[in-house]
Amino acid sequence: MGPDGKNMNAFIGSVVCAVALLAGFCTAGPAELSVTTILQEPYTISKNTGLEGYCIDLLVELAKKLGFKYQVHLVKDGRYGQQDKNGAWNGLIGEVVRGEADLAVASLTLTAAREQAVEMSTPFMQTGISFIMRRDLASEDNYFSFLFPFATEMWVGVLVAFLVTGLCIHLVARISPSEWFDPEMDEHSFTLLHSFWYITGALTLQGAGPHPKGLPGRVISAVWWVFAVVLLAYYFSNFNAMLRSDTKHVSVQSFEDLAKQDVIKYGTLEGASTLHFFKTSHDPTYRRIYQHMERTNSCVSSMAEGIQRVQEGNYAFIGEAAYLDLIAARDCNLIRSNDLIAMRGYSIAASLGLPMMKNISVAILQLSESGELAYLQSKWWANSCMPAGGQGTSSLQPHILRGLFLLLALGLSLGILMALLELSFKARSQAKDQKKPCCSVLLAELSQRFGSRGVNENPDTADKNKA
Repeated sequence: MGPDGKNMNAFIGSVVCAVALLAGFCTAGPAELSVTTILQEPYTISKNTGLEGYCIDLLVELAKKLGFKYQVHLVKDGRYGQQDKNGAWNGLIGEVVRGEADLAVASLTLTAAREQAVEMSTPFMQTGISFIMRRDLASEDNYFSFLFPFATEMWVGVLVAFLVTGLCIHLVARISPSEWFDPEMDEHSFTLLHSFWYITGALTLQGAGPHPKGLPGRVISAVWWVFAVVLLAYYFSNFNAMLRSDTKHVSVQSFEDLAKQDVIKYGTLEGASTLHFFKTSHDPTYRRIYQHMERTNSCVSSMAEGIQRVQEGNYAFIGEAAYLDLIAARDCNLIRSNDLIAMRGYSIAASLGLPMMKNISVAILQLSESGELAYLQSKWWANSCMPAGGQGTSSLQPHILRGLFLLLALGLSLGILMALLELSFKARSQAKDQKKPCCSVLLAELSQRFGSRGVNENPDTADKNKA
């Protein structure tokens, strides 16, 4: 067979294999792949039985889908991959570039420089940069910790409810004939100060007299007592949960807080993409963090060394949030900052031109869509510091008790309406006896009850008073 025939057969074979690949019956690439990885919990862990971890499980799933065999070995220099001044790569990337491995399966961050040197797959995990530190260093005692069970908006809502309820009881006590029948002769017992004192007694579950005598005042009083009891129940429940979880007010919450202080030292992994991010960033805060790490020589040679320094003393370790979450989940004395910057993904690296790299990316997407990647993450990131799925205790927000505030509003509206109806019935009765318009008698009653007592006095009575 001539050269043209060989080329034609090779072309036909490639087309047939490509069609078979789409159907899942054919694989491309070498029969057995050489895979390099690096020890880092929980991605790759060394056990007596061999290697295990998230990346090993991911490799198993990819091999099942694509039908390839593989041999795994650990990277010789224990590094992820950094380019030196001469352009040579070390670590996982270096082994792939030099052909010592076909694939690098690890928590390998996808960067532009690495993408130029090797083939990078679709990311199998998304993460970002954060920092971890000891809980006692990240927190500070606060004299107002008793306010933490409720959010600021919740306290504002409670204050508004307190003021409105006090005003409503005062108004009802003035309007309702059951509370104040004769404004000219009777003394009004529910002054504004007394009204607030009464509802304050309800908040302390003690009560303070005198108590409302009429039905409108008692309706408002009953609704306020229900509001106070439920509110206190939520407060003490949340406060108790905060005490049990040892939640404190975090004073160092962000990278900006970290950069502004000089008490806590901080650093990251030497030669990693995290250090490169701070080095090349134009943000003043991140530049200041990099300059501090360079000046104090606070970077570490391994993840384990960084976590050990955090556990031993006054140090914050900056790294990938996914790994820091694992450490914080297993060591309850450590806490990861909520600040997350420089979102990036973990990818599989392969030598340039590897035919099956496209299929690996497709398989990763399929595993993500089927929920297999989420299952692997829940398997290897099990949290021992709180119940599964727990997120810690947070301040109570107003929307959680919106039904309780609605009940109070309805009670206040009903009490005022009932007081006005009582006064209307009294005015109607007086208007019938005095043969006057009901509206004028009602307005005269309101004027007497709110300070203008001389409005309903007739001229004869006024002359007698003057005499």
